[in-house]
Amino acid sequence: MKAATAQQAQALEDIPNIGRAIASDLRLIGIHQPQQLQGRDALALYRSLNRATHQRQDPCVLDTFMAAVDFMNGAAPAPWWHYTAQRKSLYRDL
Repeated sequence: MKAATAQQAQALEDIPNIGRAIASDLRLIGIHQPQQLQGRDALALYRSLNRATHQRQDPCVLDTFMAAVDFMNGAAPAPWWHYTAQRKSLYRDL
């Protein structure tokens, strides 16, 4: 069951939109606890993952990172695809 608030998230997989694969990606770039996402830049996380994997990740991964960071900063849970328009507006070059 997913956390309803950031305070309830004890593991990365507790965060809405974060499953095993994305949690593994986050661990690859040094994020092991949900609280480590607080105050982070989702684009910087995305770029770190691209460097760590030596390949460009699907931009939807950035949407997911944006959703997770916002949630851990106190926002209400929202599906990752709610961030697609914002990502396209902010980062047209992706």
